[in-house]
Amino acid sequence: MKICVVGAGAIGGLMGAKLALAGEEVTIIDQGVHLKAIQDNGLKLIWEDGTETVAEVKATDRIEDAGEQDLIILALKAHYLELVAKKIDHLCGPDTMIVTVQNGIPWWYFHKHGGPHDGRSLESLDPDGVLGKYIDSDRIVGCVVYPAAGIEAPGVIRHVEGDRFPIGELDGAQTPRIQKLHDTLVNAGFRSRILDDIRSEIWLKAWGNLSFNPISALTHATLVEICQFRETRKLAEAMMTEAQVVAEKLGITFRHTIEKRIAGAESVGSHKTSMLQDVEAGRSLETEALIGAILELSHLTETPAPSIEAVYACVKLLNKVMLLEGAGVRISAAA
Repeated sequence: MKICVVGAGAIGGLMGAKLALAGEEVTIIDQGVHLKAIQDNGLKLIWEDGTETVAEVKATDRIEDAGEQDLIILALKAHYLELVAKKIDHLCGPDTMIVTVQNGIPWWYFHKHGGPHDGRSLESLDPDGVLGKYIDSDRIVGCVVYPAAGIEAPGVIRHVEGDRFPIGELDGAQTPRIQKLHDTLVNAGFRSRILDDIRSEIWLKAWGNLSFNPISALTHATLVEICQFRETRKLAEAMMTEAQVVAEKLGITFRHTIEKRIAGAESVGSHKTSMLQDVEAGRSLETEALIGAILELSHLTETPAPSIEAVYACVKLLNKVMLLEGAGVRISAAA
């Protein structure tokens, strides 16, 4: 397949490298020193067991130069998607699939939903309607990302743990294209399942992103530290309980308990969440995709969510202060 990965950060880089190593024709869209390193040296992947491989990929900062693709993997963080939405048609042929691998609730959530809110736009994620206008939702295949990874250095991706990428059509249909995508992911060494209810899986992952990411951003604690500290574990549980009520009103079924979801996060160990990594690097935070969208859904379903509201307010202010100061926040040794 001809595959374009837009944004070769931790997850985009991981997917791009594995797919290229499996023989797919991969083009990376990125920028800056990361792009330059990939162009000069290839895309290096360090697996969790220490195995190092280098994938040969095409790499550019211009979507217009990539050409028509069979598959587009949108691996940018949600708040950067508008930057590429208006140009995405340059990559699309009649049968091009688009896979979204953002954290949190996706902007297309109600497309082909089938419920009373079918087709509704989420204003917190697409306030100006740009994503809905320029990205054809009929091309989209849902995907949930479970691996953890990070950028070790420009052009170098370090895999931390996990290899699961469950996927599903937005209407739950079993289609030739979803089977082709499944087979491509499996051939690249990932584990994948085709689900007939991708939104329930999205909520299962969003449960953790909603709670652990902002708590870690505010406290600078790793997953295991959050889960083993009584007060933050209790806060995460409260946020997840509020979110579960919202989700169930929208027809979602959770296949795990809250306790099992927290235990899963604890087992990852001393891993910094993506939001904490962004805080330390001074990057804009995924506030709306991880928290704001769930608050919008809580208002839509008339569900109180006081714990989520409070944490959202604190993270949103942290993001504002960081952007105004042009700086990140990092724990350092006392003098």
